[in-house]
Amino acid sequence: MKATIRPVFQSLIFAIAIMVPLLASAERQMLDQVIAIVDDEVILQSELEARIATIVGRLQSQGTGLPPRQLLEERVLEQLVTESIQLQMAERAGMRISDNELNETMANIARNNGMTLEQFEQQLAREGVSYREAREQIRREMLVSRVQQRQVGNRVRVTDREVANYLEARQERQGSNNEYRLAHLLIGVDNFGDEAEVAAARERAERLRQQILDGRDFREVAVAESDGPNALEGGELGWRTESQLPSLLVPVVPDLATGVPSQVLESGSGFHLVMVLDKRGGEQKTVIEQARVRHILVRPSETVSPAAAEERIRELYRQLRDGADFAGLAREHSDDAVSGSAGGDLEWVSPGQMVPEFEQVMKSTPVGEISRPFRSQFGWHILQVTDRREKDMSGEIRNSQARQAIYRRKFEAELQNWLREIRDEAYVEFKGDFSRLSEGEETPESTGSNGAEG
Repeated sequence: MKATIRPVFQSLIFAIAIMVPLLASAERQMLDQVIAIVDDEVILQSELEARIATIVGRLQSQGTGLPPRQLLEERVLEQLVTESIQLQMAERAGMRISDNELNETMANIARNNGMTLEQFEQQLAREGVSYREAREQIRREMLVSRVQQRQVGNRVRVTDREVANYLEARQERQGSNNEYRLAHLLIGVDNFGDEAEVAAARERAERLRQQILDGRDFREVAVAESDGPNALEGGELGWRTESQLPSLLVPVVPDLATGVPSQVLESGSGFHLVMVLDKRGGEQKTVIEQARVRHILVRPSETVSPAAAEERIRELYRQLRDGADFAGLAREHSDDAVSGSAGGDLEWVSPGQMVPEFEQVMKSTPVGEISRPFRSQFGWHILQVTDRREKDMSGEIRNSQARQAIYRRKFEAELQNWLREIRDEAYVEFKGDFSRLSEGEETPESTGSNGAEG
């Protein structure tokens, strides 16, 4: 830490020495005095003053009042101590932040604040901070964050039950204005003790669900097949708020995409299918287009040159054009072991899920057609889009947001515990005016030359 800070202040000291020779020695001694020892590193007065200047500049630019100077010094020094402990952990773990990564982060910070890098540098200057100082501070913060994610993130677990409880509690607090126009069908079971009857009813419900997925109208199926009381109305239940849903449908309907039948649901009366015909109120739906895709990958390797990989994929493309079975070629030749074993099937793919080269070809390939060979960072591909659909992702987004909120809450609590642990385990000795912070720790050197003023 001191190695990155010291050159900035050495240049300042050099400038002062040229202008005011008689004061240079005293200024250097003040700037360079050690005020704390933290394990294998030291914290300098200059570091404390630089950090205080940054914080004061930010508070003043926000119009925020400042705490008493002594309190500010103590809090900032404790921040530097905790930061030093974590930076030493990062160094021991071999963590690094590359210049390219740091440059990209600085550009993102500027962009997120509606500024160019030049404007961002000017704003920092108005707050009394040089761009170089800010850049190094961001590098340290990135390292600290990386250490925390590695050490604390492994302690945090979020269960599906916690997500469900969170969503239920939020709904109770905020209520829900969602209303659903539902259609329902029932395949009744008279005797659940008769395994043959139960199996036949379940198989019938699954078969009807597949027919609906294949395009048969749900209401038509309900009229013809349902044992439910609303069968002759096409199974329609009308508009229902979430509070009016039958208990069987409460966990299903809010996350069900419009026009898509539910999975087969079991109750004491038999097997059910439900479909949301329309939805109103509440949150706006987030609908995305997904593609069902399969592909064949040929990857260059130590034994397969890039030229040989390209020739191999082109030969497979010729075979497909001549009528070869896509799934069979994928199982035999694809270097993507997971999808290859499934005949190349990647299942439903959402926007942003694949690398740009793959996504671009996927978007431009009509359903049922086979793309020409193309290259990505993984190698050479051929793909086929077997289907497209629109999917309401509102439920997934709600679940993801809930999971993230729970994770953040747990992470923050665990982080505080972890910071106390590493602070208690570290060797920290305060010097000079700050020796009062040692709180009874033995500091045999606290009256030595490092702690003396001037």
